[in-house]
Amino acid sequence: MPDAVLILNSGSSSIKFAVFDIAADEPALLCKGLLDEHEAAPRLTVNDPSGKQLHETHRTAADKDGTGLFVDVLTWLDHYLARGALAAVGHRVVHGGRDFVEPIDITDARIAALDALTPLAPLHQPRCLSPMRAIRSLRPELCQIACFDTAFHHGLAPTVRRFAIPRRFEDAGIRRYGFHGLSYEYIASRLAAMSPAMAAKRTVVAHLGNGASLCAMREGRSIDTTMGLTPLDGLVMGTRCGQIDPGVLLYLLQETRMPVADLEQLLYQESGLLGVSGLSADMRTLEASEDAAAAEAIDLFGFRVAQQVAALANTLGGLDCLVFTGGIGEHSGSIRGQVCERLHWLGVRLDTSANDRASERVNSEGSAVDVLVIPTSEETVIARHCARTLARLRGQR
Repeated sequence: MPDAVLILNSGSSSIKFAVFDIAADEPALLCKGLLDEHEAAPRLTVNDPSGKQLHETHRTAADKDGTGLFVDVLTWLDHYLARGALAAVGHRVVHGGRDFVEPIDITDARIAALDALTPLAPLHQPRCLSPMRAIRSLRPELCQIACFDTAFHHGLAPTVRRFAIPRRFEDAGIRRYGFHGLSYEYIASRLAAMSPAMAAKRTVVAHLGNGASLCAMREGRSIDTTMGLTPLDGLVMGTRCGQIDPGVLLYLLQETRMPVADLEQLLYQESGLLGVSGLSADMRTLEASEDAAAAEAIDLFGFRVAQQVAALANTLGGLDCLVFTGGIGEHSGSIRGQVCERLHWLGVRLDTSANDRASERVNSEGSAVDVLVIPTSEETVIARHCARTLARLRGQR
């Protein structure tokens, strides 16, 4: 049976997962699925790589105790793989702070250290750590490996990562970390696979989804990014505000006496596309709407993306390649078109027909900038890290 790893990628109400065979040089996808805790009857669904359903389990709301769905997936995998074939569980962790810059095997002490970073990612960090605790209680002997979204940006230059506040705060770890690093790492590997010349280009990757950010990269390294200390900064997102005048926050706290908990709720859950449109955080819903506020939210989203692409092009000293990825980046031709139109002055030229088909390359022949659409796979990157980490741990025995 395969030497397999289970990869968990936690979202706000569901957990995407995938199982990979890591016996070969490159992980091979065996199956993928969803642990959906949001529905009235939480469910586990498993599909093969082609999308054919292999398994589905429903639980009643009364069974939703935090471990039930993990019991289901581990039990199913015991039959699917043969018990003992699961070598490890890999996790996407949003914030690694200053100390966690490489994949690590999980211990109780490390979970506690990662939990201490929750104030820097209150929407995400608890969701990342909960599966670790659940699986540790169910299978304490099973190796678990954490991979960090912040790690890809760890080498940012001091000028790029620094806030203009007293240095003692930077010494305490208040700096720009950046996120979506596992996605950017995957895109970097795809560009390198295309050619060394493609990897060497001055590239901005637009990871556009419910969470959205940009990364300037060259030679597979992060040079600049739009998110900062927390996943709130930068672009307009589904429910997050993105870049905002800090004076707005002071005004809400001082003049309106808004409680800090309400401000956190406002910034993380009530702003972004949802806040501007008053309708939905889902770009598909907004694009289908005839409401003027929906159109205004879409326009603001595209404006901020193009604005920040231009800023990152300045960091790079030019722009040779623009990559769209993430749910919106991969599937919304209208957003790609709007962003590229705003970047016309940079030499970006879109092939309308290729863009409508969401081809891998969507720029026209006369474009000074390559424009690509590349589906991301954070799970593949985590599987690669798990394979390397397991080899290292086994070598230490």
